[in-house]
Amino acid sequence: MKMLVKGLLLAALSLASVAGWAADKVLMVVTSHSEMGDTGEKTGFWLAELTHPYYALADAGFKVDIVSIKGGKAPVDPRSLDEKDAENARFLADPKLKSAIENTPTLASVNPADYSAVVYAGGHGTMWDFPNNPDVNRVSASIYEKGGVVAAVCHGPAALLDIKLSDGSYLIAGKQVTGFSNLEEEQIKLTEVMPFLLQDQMIERGASFSKAAPWQSKVVVDQRVVTGQNPQSAKLLGEKVAELLK
Repeated sequence: MKMLVKGLLLAALSLASVAGWAADKVLMVVTSHSEMGDTGEKTGFWLAELTHPYYALADAGFKVDIVSIKGGKAPVDPRSLDEKDAENARFLADPKLKSAIENTPTLASVNPADYSAVVYAGGHGTMWDFPNNPDVNRVSASIYEKGGVVAAVCHGPAALLDIKLSDGSYLIAGKQVTGFSNLEEEQIKLTEVMPFLLQDQMIERGASFSKAAPWQSKVVVDQRVVTGQNPQSAKLLGEKVAELLK
């Protein structure tokens, strides 16, 4: 009897240890797509949409790993290289972090059991390689269905469009969400360049989409799905994810 109790206690402690380890880890995913349609312009991920959530989470005590769709050097949208931005400057001044985006593992190599949350950084590149990606769908559904958080900012919610849960329903169906709005896309004159409009596609998937005025911060939390509208929302999105995990 004593041996049985001891065995059960050790098993419980082992599970608690694994759960605690996973609960301290967050996965951040960036795009590997670097071409803005057929315009000849470069794109990629928006730097502040990585750095702002990164530090909101890291400074709250979470270990954050960065991966990309294809691995290797992740393309930074050249328009986002604002080193006057404090988080950007802090990130780029850290050799380990700078190396982390130049030598990213692939999303395919990720074991979702290691993470309690996944955060999809934005940038126009995401509109090409996040939707209907089998690894995006696998990792996200697994994390969500074990009680974790799925988050995305700006164009990052393109990752959420095709995630299906084990019952066959779309993750965002019936949920309150936000993302880069049609009006914001229109204001930067990229409506015709994008393969689709994010706002329209989220609504088509059955989500209830809301937005703030262009370029104003807005984050929506519904259950364990967290979405941010634009670059101005990136830090708050990270903070909301940290709150949910705590």
